[in-house]
Amino acid sequence: MNRGFYTIMAAQFFSSLADNALLIAAIALLTVMKSPDWMTPLLKLFFVLSYVLLAAFVGAFADALPKGRVMFVTNLIKIFGCGMMFFDVHPLIAYAVVGFGAAAYSPAKYGILTELLPPEKLVAANGWIEGLTVSSIILGTVMGGALINPGIAAKLLAFDFPFFNFGIDTPAETALCIIAVVYLLAALFNLKIPDTGARYPHQERNPIKLIGDFAHCFTTLWKDRLGQISLSVTTLFWGAGATLQFIVLKWAGQSLGMPLDKAAILQGVVAVGVAIGAVAAARFVPLKKSLSVMPLGVIMGIVVIVMTMVHSVWLAYPLLVLVGALSGYFVVPMNALLQHRGHVLMSAGHSIAVQNFNENLSVLTMLLLYALMVKLDLNINIVIVLFGLSVSGIMLLIMRRHAANQREHDSLSLIGEHKH
Repeated sequence: MNRGFYTIMAAQFFSSLADNALLIAAIALLTVMKSPDWMTPLLKLFFVLSYVLLAAFVGAFADALPKGRVMFVTNLIKIFGCGMMFFDVHPLIAYAVVGFGAAAYSPAKYGILTELLPPEKLVAANGWIEGLTVSSIILGTVMGGALINPGIAAKLLAFDFPFFNFGIDTPAETALCIIAVVYLLAALFNLKIPDTGARYPHQERNPIKLIGDFAHCFTTLWKDRLGQISLSVTTLFWGAGATLQFIVLKWAGQSLGMPLDKAAILQGVVAVGVAIGAVAAARFVPLKKSLSVMPLGVIMGIVVIVMTMVHSVWLAYPLLVLVGALSGYFVVPMNALLQHRGHVLMSAGHSIAVQNFNENLSVLTMLLLYALMVKLDLNINIVIVLFGLSVSGIMLLIMRRHAANQREHDSLSLIGEHKH
């Protein structure tokens, strides 16, 4: 990998670190406001809403400018959203603005990989990007949990700069200021990302034509025999992953008796597993063999159900690491395959925009279903069983579809194909 790739990784790490710390801080703010429990998963829902609503436009934006510049501008939007929360704007609205920045950031972040690297390095690159992203989730959730911890917050509030009064008087304000500094650090790395020299035809600005162009890219990727399978798997994975974040928090509170700042660490434990699985996939799964990992998705759903039998923290740790490792090992090759097919069939930015639209529509759907189950006061163990069975069942259906495709035509021969 070249130096530009490592700069991209650093920028992604700090931006994702701040996103995840901000989620925990926002949950804490909702708790202070005495908001109902069903509002907590809506934070993530408001965050990903922009990925769906702006999908037709962010791909064109990512392809219109050098990707590093796009990442810098969109990171500034995230800082603005964090600032809104500091100035007492409702956390749902403020986190939605952060999601707006993230939606525009994503096509540039992943699209630049296909410009910078050859197809055979995409699995390894995705493994490192996912591994580092997951590391940022671990540290971000732990960082967010630490910043809202009463003892740590009291020590931070007791620290004063001589001759200056910044008007920071609450633990939440302290947390938001530190998170904003992390976003600024990500912005500095964005400025150092090299221009790959990739240029696309003049991007359309008419909204109607952009929507038509997006619809064409959407149908192209879903009709492609490899695209539809890899897109189905990643769509399921991201919807399940976002929901699992909140399931783990509620499960930790009810089954393990852990407060929010401690439960946030369990999210990090899942992320440790994802990092292990992602790095292992980068090492052992070539792009040509990417579809061989699909059975692990079925196994993951079954392993999640075992959570209902665990009431000890020390048993919870290895179980959550295993869930994460299975997730990371099967999603990284599928993500790389999807990026490869998207790059072959269309431009990098447009391909990632279609991917984001589908994946975050899945996140919205699954979070709404989870919020509804919380609203109906379903026992968390029933929620976990329904979740695990759904993941395993959908993965079995995707595998049957792939087998049917293979009987008609050997779609695996398309892997490694050059851009059309």
